[in-house]
Amino acid sequence: MFNSLSDRLENSFKILKGEGKITEINVAETLKDIRRALLDADVNFTTAKDFTNNVKAKAMGEDVLKSVKPKEMMIKIVHDELAELMGGTKSELKLKNTPAIILIAGLQGSGKTTFSGKLANMLKSKKGKNPILVAGDVYRPAAIEQLKVLGTQINVPVHAEPDNKKPVEIAKNAVAEAIKKGHDVIIVDTAGRLAVDEQMMNEISDVKKAINPDEILFVVDAMTGQDAVNTAKEFNDRLDFNGVVLTKLDGDTRGGAALSIRSVVKKPIKFIGTGEKMEALDVFHPERMADRILGMGDIVSLVEKAQEQFDEEEAKILQKKLAKDQFNFNDFLKQINQIKKMGNLKDLAAMIPGVGKALKDVEIEDDAFKSIEAIIFSMTPEEREKPNILNGSRRKRIARGSGSDIKEVNRLIKQFDETRKMMKSIAGGGAKNMRKAARQKRKNKRR
Repeated sequence: MFNSLSDRLENSFKILKGEGKITEINVAETLKDIRRALLDADVNFTTAKDFTNNVKAKAMGEDVLKSVKPKEMMIKIVHDELAELMGGTKSELKLKNTPAIILIAGLQGSGKTTFSGKLANMLKSKKGKNPILVAGDVYRPAAIEQLKVLGTQINVPVHAEPDNKKPVEIAKNAVAEAIKKGHDVIIVDTAGRLAVDEQMMNEISDVKKAINPDEILFVVDAMTGQDAVNTAKEFNDRLDFNGVVLTKLDGDTRGGAALSIRSVVKKPIKFIGTGEKMEALDVFHPERMADRILGMGDIVSLVEKAQEQFDEEEAKILQKKLAKDQFNFNDFLKQINQIKKMGNLKDLAAMIPGVGKALKDVEIEDDAFKSIEAIIFSMTPEEREKPNILNGSRRKRIARGSGSDIKEVNRLIKQFDETRKMMKSIAGGGAKNMRKAARQKRKNKRR
């Protein structure tokens, strides 16, 4: 995601390296390069032109800090303009009514149905909502079945009427069912076409009038670049939607849609899809995306993902086990599963400043833990519980059972021992610091 654009922008800033100050000449040369980079990323021509004009105005303005190096100042200005171009700050869903209704629109193949499932999962797991999904696509044969499968995966009910070919009627019936059964959010998946046509627009407009949704979200495939922006404009002219959802941002997208769509349709990007899993949906943060485009990482999002998988009770149990040197391979497996739930490993690594660039040409498969899990699953319950009993003969048996080499088994056990020692040291130090802080607090109270 954005790799090519990130590289091009980095090269643009090199023009200012070693320069003593910002001048008309070096700014013009840098901006010429930046404009080319944006156009190559399939950014709308007018958007790219306005962007570089705004950067130039700020770079040549009187408020430029004299103590900051030109390259650093230009990066800061470009960062702020990128964030502003994509909306400035995150945009929340506005669900005023009960039940709140969310209408999903877009072309066929954009990922509407998958997004509907992801959104239901997010609202249920993170917001404590009780959603219901509505199968409103009466044309694509597999659409209803796909939504039912997704609903089963996330344990969310699906309102479907396979024999009814009237989307407005289906939507009205779904609202009545949601009210009757106490659902507080209704997510209506609608039909798409391979291209915008009058029948489709009339149909979804009729659905909108019939159910008066709180939010209309336009789902667009980020891989389609500038075409996505043009389609969004046509939909917005008819529907006046509330926000955009960019899907497939985990693919080889140049980034043009993400950078252009906000300035063209004047509507915020609200969500981004970053994978096939139901958890692979993120709220869109323009400033964080600007960080990632400029190779600064995204530590805040990484911490948030970790917190989502954090279980306080489990953490307390783990700390006690570490303190008593009882951390075992069952605990190790739990930690691996928590990391896997956080999302695509390469995307996670890219959130760490500097790491994304270092790993851009390195393939990190989602099943990178597969061989480790195979080795651990080849151990007996007793061996997982008591790693110290893993002698030579047991290790050979584990290697055979997991289809691994004995060297791989030895390497994993060594890494496990080193990890256990490190975690024990950290846990011990943390506990010691907490006790010290508590004693100091008591002393301060006595004073």
